[in-house]
Amino acid sequence: MTLVALLLIPLLGGIVAAWCGRWSASAARTAALGAMVGALGLSLVVWTQHDFGITSVPGVEGVPSPWVLEYRAPWIPALGASIHLGLDGLSLLLVVLTNLLGVFAVLVSTREAERSGGFFYLSLLWNVAAVVGVFLALDLLLFFFFWEMMLIPMFFLIAVWGQDQAGGLTRNRAALKFFLFGQASGLLLLVSTLGLVYLHYRATGELTFDYDRLLGTTLPPDVAWWLMFGFFLAFALKLPIVPLHTWLGDAHCAAPPSGSVDLAGLLLKTAAYGMLRFTVPLFPEAALTFANTAMWLGVLTIVYGAVVAFSQHDLKRLVAYTGISHLGFVVVGIFAGTGQALTGVVLQMVAHALSAGALFLLCGEIQARLGTRDLRQLGGLAEPLPRLGSMVMFFAIASLGLPGLGNFVAEVLILSGTFAVAPVIAIGALSGLILSVAYALLMVQRALHGEPVGAGGFSDGAGAGPLLADLSARTLGLLLVLVTLLVGLGLYPQPVIDLVNAPLHAIEAGYRGFEFAPVFDPAGASSP
Repeated sequence: MTLVALLLIPLLGGIVAAWCGRWSASAARTAALGAMVGALGLSLVVWTQHDFGITSVPGVEGVPSPWVLEYRAPWIPALGASIHLGLDGLSLLLVVLTNLLGVFAVLVSTREAERSGGFFYLSLLWNVAAVVGVFLALDLLLFFFFWEMMLIPMFFLIAVWGQDQAGGLTRNRAALKFFLFGQASGLLLLVSTLGLVYLHYRATGELTFDYDRLLGTTLPPDVAWWLMFGFFLAFALKLPIVPLHTWLGDAHCAAPPSGSVDLAGLLLKTAAYGMLRFTVPLFPEAALTFANTAMWLGVLTIVYGAVVAFSQHDLKRLVAYTGISHLGFVVVGIFAGTGQALTGVVLQMVAHALSAGALFLLCGEIQARLGTRDLRQLGGLAEPLPRLGSMVMFFAIASLGLPGLGNFVAEVLILSGTFAVAPVIAIGALSGLILSVAYALLMVQRALHGEPVGAGGFSDGAGAGPLLADLSARTLGLLLVLVTLLVGLGLYPQPVIDLVNAPLHAIEAGYRGFEFAPVFDPAGASSP
């Protein structure tokens, strides 16, 4: 029942917060915070009380389940669908990350919750619950249910509490664009899932959506390729990769800061998880034939995202495109298939969630003080706002991959693991690191240094006046927690590596018999 509790706590917490919102936004926030702290505490207790070093093969008779915790209950027996939840080290890490950022999002949402606070926290917590469901679902129909459920709360977060932007971009338009791309992703996922289930039924006579049972389904090569491609496109739309990325910048620019924290830190990671958990293990041979193309698309995403970020004037849109660039490394690492690369993928998911979430929060803090995020209207913020300036500086250099921080370890593992099997692709991806230095330093120089351009009404850098109040102690404390986590991940990533080591071995076993195996080789010399 622990897995059910991980889902029910944010779901019920959202309902309680909505009810408390009838009295005040602060009461709703207290209820939401209590629920998220409880969910985070429970996930941390699970981490400390269970052994996540178990390695076994899912879907193979006579072999123990790879899931450290598992829950089954009937759902739609006529379709072979059940409420099947499972937790291993990979999913636990992402559940902990989700709950941590959920706490973070509640604590930084004071401004947004001033209007319809109960409904706001209902949307925020149900979005968190849907993301947790994605990481726990082991029935593909249940996975699809949570995949679609994520769209609705985020749609409201953007449409109701977002901001209209200059140039004709309204929050309603951005929310609709986000929803339509999400629906396209869901449609591809549903069609591909139904095709796999039908072919499994024809081959075995068993109608099931169970992940463990669908692994290893015998499929004609051409059919397997198209099904794999359907799963890949579904997740590529949500990740997103170039050229399927056009919705992300608009969604981030219109979303409130807490919505951007959820979008960058949580929703995008569900797509990376889907590729890692479903696309390659379900269709290993087809993934092998598509690996080079997928990795080159990852390189394109890395380079394009970095170049476009360099040309942005809106600080939030700049951070959004840096995220697209960094998530290109995830695609490269997944399809490289070596142990080093896959370990780097997981670390990249965590490091990007922490650094991007912090940067989006800081974008909101700048706009709240100065009334703009336009880099052409900023400058000289480091002197009047030393706390804010130091945090922007830290998370900017974290995003460029400074040694000693989590982003650096992740990208080095991805590049070294990829170089072992595809040197040219690794060199192409390496160019993204060079470009990241340019856009990170540009952001720092334009926003923090030089002469003030006049935004916010200050011209001498003195910083007097309420609009230029520095970061509050609470916000600074939250950001320092993320600073600590990024430094810890950079200097001592071993606890996270140990946690996900067994799931990577389990995925390796799913590749058994194919040249794409193994995915975990301590020497990093696996070859697809």
